[in-house]
Amino acid sequence: MFAAIGSAVGLGNLWRFPYVCYKSGGGAFLIPYIIALFVVGIPLLIAEFAAGSIYRSSAPMGFKKISKRSEFAGWLSVIVAFFISIYYCVIVGWSLCYIIHSIFMAWGADASSFFYYKFLSSGEQILFSILFVWVAIYLILYKGVKSIGKFSMIAVPFPVILLLILTFVGITLPNAMNGLEFYLAPDFSKLLLPSTWLAAFAQVFFSLSLAQGIMIAYGSYLEKKSDITNNSFITAFADSGIAFLGGFAVFSTLGYLSFVTGMNFEEIARGGFALAFITYPTVISKIPFLQSIFGLIFFSILFLFGLTSAYSMVEAISKSISEKFKISRQKSNFIICLIGLLAGLFIGKNILLIETADHFISDFALVIVGLLECIIFAYLLGEEKLRKYVNKVSEIKIGRWWSISLKFLAPAVLVFMLLASSTSLLNYPSTGFLIILLIFFLSFILWRVKCRRAQ
Repeated sequence: MFAAIGSAVGLGNLWRFPYVCYKSGGGAFLIPYIIALFVVGIPLLIAEFAAGSIYRSSAPMGFKKISKRSEFAGWLSVIVAFFISIYYCVIVGWSLCYIIHSIFMAWGADASSFFYYKFLSSGEQILFSILFVWVAIYLILYKGVKSIGKFSMIAVPFPVILLLILTFVGITLPNAMNGLEFYLAPDFSKLLLPSTWLAAFAQVFFSLSLAQGIMIAYGSYLEKKSDITNNSFITAFADSGIAFLGGFAVFSTLGYLSFVTGMNFEEIARGGFALAFITYPTVISKIPFLQSIFGLIFFSILFLFGLTSAYSMVEAISKSISEKFKISRQKSNFIICLIGLLAGLFIGKNILLIETADHFISDFALVIVGLLECIIFAYLLGEEKLRKYVNKVSEIKIGRWWSISLKFLAPAVLVFMLLASSTSLLNYPSTGFLIILLIFFLSFILWRVKCRRAQ
């Protein structure tokens, strides 16, 4: 369970959720977020844990046991996880570098120039940091689930404790309350915008590590009588709670930055790379006391949150390869880590490539895999079969709402997300071809499902 929570809690909890919440209605955003959690997040999480527990296999082999024609969906999920792990480990490596830079406050007064023109051009430190991350992942996974569990019991609670410290100190800074007001002040008019609801569903879907084969792999390690529902709710609520807490840590310090620089809050409230490696180091440089300690805490949180998510992805891939090709886990771990390391060294300084890959994987690949999972679980395996198994081993029983979500609501939301993301590509010449190809692909899948059910 610590490993599952560690997988769900990642970089996005600190640099994506707070910004999305602020831009999408503040406190009002929690309404669509909670709805999204119960419509898509928790139902699919329960389904993945249950499938792993029933078939005791990785995603590809588990889907194969459901239907031989479904195995490709499992491989698609772990392939997507592998590509994510490549650039994810690069960012974790950057965080490791910034832990060291925090000691000497290397970015000085201009964190933006330091990041883009000095740090990204420094080949050796990026190379060694990425190497360190992949070696660490290999060692953590060396003895399988036992070593993962032991490491996760330290690597998951520790950054949460650091986040609580960062939050406590942050809210004591001048103008911190104004920053929190920007974060949480409810704007209920935003609830009328489709983009707000889309952002809520996207945040839930991506944050819980769904559609990457991870939770199916971790579900296969649960004891046969493990409580599936409790495990799912604990994982989902822990992830959401840490993301919400991360907003207090981030926006309290952004309020302070607005106070000392006189800049409008809209100018400094950013997410992603800009928040982590430019805005927050700028905040740290403005704090009149314990600057290095602030830097060490913040980037240690990023490093550990990122590392727990990264080795979870690699574990899902390694389990799939070792089961399919009958090789040892150590050998599959070594192959994956070596390829991931070489690929990471290739893109280690190319932030544009990383952002582009993250956009297309998050907005398209993961959504497609999630849609395929809903079809496989609800129509090929049967949502009632899954529900009966879950209720048999769980203290909290799930009702018809879960079946309706898995069978109708979640697929409808994922299709909407896919179409909404496709509209952002209208300026690209190949967009029409991609959309037509996608429609044919989904039509083929639904046709095969119909044929299978007819048999």
